[in-house]
Amino acid sequence: MIAKKIEQRKAALAELEEQERGLQTRAEQVEAALAEAQTDEEIAVVEEEISKIETEKEELKQKKAGLEAEIAELEGELEQLNSKEPKNNPPAQSAERNQFQGGEIRMKRGFFQGINRGEVESFINREDVKDFLTRVRSMMGEKRAVTGAELTIPDVMLDLLRDNLYRYSKLITKVRVKTVGGKARQNITGAVPEGVWTEAIGKLNELALSFNQVEVDGYKVGGFIPIPNAILEDSDLNLANEILDALGQAIGLGVDKAILYGTGTKMPLGIATRLAQTLQPTDWGANAPAWTNLSTTNLLKFDPTGMTPEEFFATLILNLGVAKPNYSIGGTFWAMNRKTRMTLLSKAITFNAAGAIVAGMNGTMPVEGGDIVELPFIPDNDIIGGYGELYLLAERAGAQLAASEHVRFIEDQTVFKGTARYDGMPVFGEGFIIVNIANIAPTTAVTFAPDVANP
Repeated sequence: MIAKKIEQRKAALAELEEQERGLQTRAEQVEAALAEAQTDEEIAVVEEEISKIETEKEELKQKKAGLEAEIAELEGELEQLNSKEPKNNPPAQSAERNQFQGGEIRMKRGFFQGINRGEVESFINREDVKDFLTRVRSMMGEKRAVTGAELTIPDVMLDLLRDNLYRYSKLITKVRVKTVGGKARQNITGAVPEGVWTEAIGKLNELALSFNQVEVDGYKVGGFIPIPNAILEDSDLNLANEILDALGQAIGLGVDKAILYGTGTKMPLGIATRLAQTLQPTDWGANAPAWTNLSTTNLLKFDPTGMTPEEFFATLILNLGVAKPNYSIGGTFWAMNRKTRMTLLSKAITFNAAGAIVAGMNGTMPVEGGDIVELPFIPDNDIIGGYGELYLLAERAGAQLAASEHVRFIEDQTVFKGTARYDGMPVFGEGFIIVNIANIAPTTAVTFAPDVANP
């Protein structure tokens, strides 16, 4: 998993380097434009473009430095792990076996997609994983009901399930995730007081600094998945593949939806729900920061009719700028569905000096630079996001699987369940906004899968 993270960071670094090359091309074009500029107005336009390029260069430099430091840290961690004796050595394999089943042959589908087959087989052959799978099969053969037979996931499997939330959940990497064992309390310092000027020999003035605190609990997300017994009778690889892949995707989707639109009742409080509040909730913590009505300031819309692409993006950036970065040292993210992203992309298309089409978006918001995240459940033309670090997602321990073949005995299926526990909320709603680019009031509530098991 560490190697996979290193690969992802290096891919992101390569994208930044590609953006750098694009900036260099723009700089050369601006240099040519400067040589041709005749009037003060033309020179002013070129100077403004130079300023933008310098700002973007500095931002790219900082992002690259952060990624390079993270890669170095991960590589150090990987080197340290590789230097240790593994606790469960996989069976020895011949060179011929490695050639045909290991090496560069990678899995093409499911949970292990893209991972070297030899590494997958080593994982499946671990003693703790084999023991887990054996216990699942033994339950299949039971002729009596299995009541509350919880199968605790082996340590290595728990790690894989949690790390793959980063694959299936697109927002979990954008917010502040904290692993907690009980109720979590996030301490917050109040607004920074202003220093008071006085005579060099005068008395100092007393400054006021307060602290606030928000509290999150833990709610369950998950469900059960019936697996045909024929699959369980297949290889160990297929069994682990089906269970982990389906549970990881289901939990990841639920987490993403709750971060944006969670009701706050038996689930996290979503960004949109917080922005839509017009009255202070009755459960607003006594020690929480002062509640503010953001329903008119942070739920925005504008009419793009008749706008040029430049005017459209200028208006959009001004709207996105409403999100306040106080208390955040991280970047922004902007979530939208694919249709909305394509709308932005169509307006970002320009022609370069050679007459070729150039799109000014590389997975980031033009000019502003925040990461763009595609999620299909977001309504058309809505853009929701802000400073992800200001959203606290509390993650509980204790993910478990359970299985019983008597729930759907007639269907010849074994039922597996998967659960995870989270709670969360925007610590500062002021750090987030929703903008509708079709002059329609932004959507602040979406439909969640109904809890029919608990009416």
